Amino acid sequence: MDSLQILPYTRERIKDVLAFERRLREEETFWGWEIDEAYEAAVERSFQDPRFANALSLLAYREGQVVGRIDAVLICSRFDGSVKACLDWICVLKSQRHRGAAQALMAELRRRLREAGADALTGLIAANPEAQRFYRSLEGAKIQDEGIWIDL
Repeated sequence: MDSLQILPYTRERIKDVLAFERRLREEETFWGWEIDEAYEAAVERSFQDPRFANALSLLAYREGQVVGRIDAVLICSRFDGSVKACLDWICVLKSQRHRGAAQALMAELRRRLREAGADALTGLIAANPEAQRFYRSLEGAKIQDEGIWIDL
């Protein structure tokens, strides 16, 4: 039986994530951005930058390799004194989909967010049908409101 392990994305695991990102682009070619030196440097810096203190990233490992990842950020608002989270990204290698990695990543993220005092997780939903099915299948999830991207 193959086992799935969910681990935090730490600086020591950057090389594993770079391998995942490259494999992701081999399996699907529509990503639109490359894994280059600038990307690697930005990721490396993020582990030393205090602005990333509320970032939460988890990795799904199978057979010693990253097969999926999820990234979110805690949002603390003085509007109502709440702590919420925003899902930035969840992705599983195409060859590894429908084997429980995305569900396991989401379950662990939810657990960690509750531990951190968050009471809701929001996010934009990708337009592709596979992503739509996944998000609609999540327990306790409902589609409401509309999302907006604003360039700064």
